[in-house]
Amino acid sequence: MNEIKLCVNIDHIATLRQARGGVEPDPLKGAEICEENGAYGITVHLREDRRHIQDKDVFALKDIVKGKYNLEISLSHEIIKIALRVKPHQVTIVPEKREELTTEGGLDIKKYFDKIKRAVKDFHDSGIEVSLFIEPDPEIVKLSKDTGADHIEIHTGTYCDAGEEKDINREINRIYEAADAAVKSGIGVNAGHGLNYSNVRRVLRSPGLEELNIGHSIISRSVFTGLSAAVREMVSIIRSGF
Repeated sequence: MNEIKLCVNIDHIATLRQARGGVEPDPLKGAEICEENGAYGITVHLREDRRHIQDKDVFALKDIVKGKYNLEISLSHEIIKIALRVKPHQVTIVPEKREELTTEGGLDIKKYFDKIKRAVKDFHDSGIEVSLFIEPDPEIVKLSKDTGADHIEIHTGTYCDAGEEKDINREINRIYEAADAAVKSGIGVNAGHGLNYSNVRRVLRSPGLEELNIGHSIISRSVFTGLSAAVREMVSIIRSGF
């Protein structure tokens, strides 16, 4: 069984900085602290509206991230061009709407199949791996594989938002089924969105799971414990496997 790795999404360090329009807190320093305390890598989302992470951040992070650098992007031509210049280790293509508070749901792979396939080729030509943020559905997993992408990232948000036990069980089983389909098709399995120190435990049982992208809950916990302790606690949970 492979060790499941944690990539910390530091978007909301930048959210705090942008709230005052200054330079603090610095996402770059946050990235360093995360890696020093056990994070395998760093994730940021360069949104079209630049509400948190800025262009200068994504270029500067390329020089300081020692582990995996995962850049979340939309299918915007402008953002794709920036990603090709930055050359992170991986891009994760996500849906994006201006009015949303955070990413809502997975990519519509069927609708944007040709555009995604072209983007995957462009990134591969530049030596960049590609992950697609998708709903936990075996059919979407198959379509994702057909685009040539290297990984899927299973959207765990619906599971995390479920309140009743029957709904939680239904959603976690959807995640397991999608992960199993991915393993059988030969595409890598990542997961993320809405995960915290409690609900992440059941997701750890997903077949073939390689990486988790977790941000908001870690940054929120760090307000009370400090970022170093917040990252170490999440790493410990993931390494324990339950």
